[in-house]
Amino acid sequence: MHSTGYIIRFTIVMTVIVAFVLALMVSGLKPIHTENEEVYNKKGILSAVAEQLGKDINTMSNKEVQEVFSSQIEQKVVNSKGEELTPDQIKAATDGAADKAEDLDLSKESKKPEGEKLLPVYTFKGKDNKMYNILYVRGKGLWDEIWGYITLDSDWNTIAGEAFDHKGETPGLGAEIKENKAWYTQFTGKKLYDQSGAYKSVAVVKGGVKIPDHQVDAISGATITGNGVDEMLERGLKYYEAYIQKNKKSVQEVKQ
Repeated sequence: MHSTGYIIRFTIVMTVIVAFVLALMVSGLKPIHTENEEVYNKKGILSAVAEQLGKDINTMSNKEVQEVFSSQIEQKVVNSKGEELTPDQIKAATDGAADKAEDLDLSKESKKPEGEKLLPVYTFKGKDNKMYNILYVRGKGLWDEIWGYITLDSDWNTIAGEAFDHKGETPGLGAEIKENKAWYTQFTGKKLYDQSGAYKSVAVVKGGVKIPDHQVDAISGATITGNGVDEMLERGLKYYEAYIQKNKKSVQEVKQ
């Protein structure tokens, strides 16, 4: 039998070796993990313009996603006043952690006071050279956070695409906000503003849609998640209103 001292020494040596190997694995795999996380986030953004892109996002390779994002997406960061921020301003507001939209810690931004939030805007150039504007929203579902990307047509009012995701909603119920295409595509064609120009957003309702431009049917059995999507859109898109109104005005001036 081995002595107690031998067992202790052996345990210490093995612990050091295992810790060293794990450290090497973590450092070695970090670039891969970082790239996969970047691609996952970019797929979420591109999913909101999947129809305009004309591709199945889920079948695209990491390289394809990166190429499409760099060639067809222009990214900006704006504040609640509708002002576009420079890279230096973004750095100052994030303690140097980001200088462009894709680098923002959106979970952290969601916890800031309204006037301090940094808001990402992604503009997608479609095959027809038409511009589509992707805005980010975040809220609370039944169990945890939910979020989404809402694409606005060039009129800055009509929803042209959408993509929702979640951290822990129930499969077959709340998780349908991501998985059920028949449900989430109801948002396409809806309006943020009514004919008088008043902000209305898009509500998730039970019992049938009564205001076609501003309502979608709820998911059966997922009332709390549906309410979360409702609140997320109403509040989250409102953050962008100054920027939306500025661009709507520019569109109207061009038409005149």
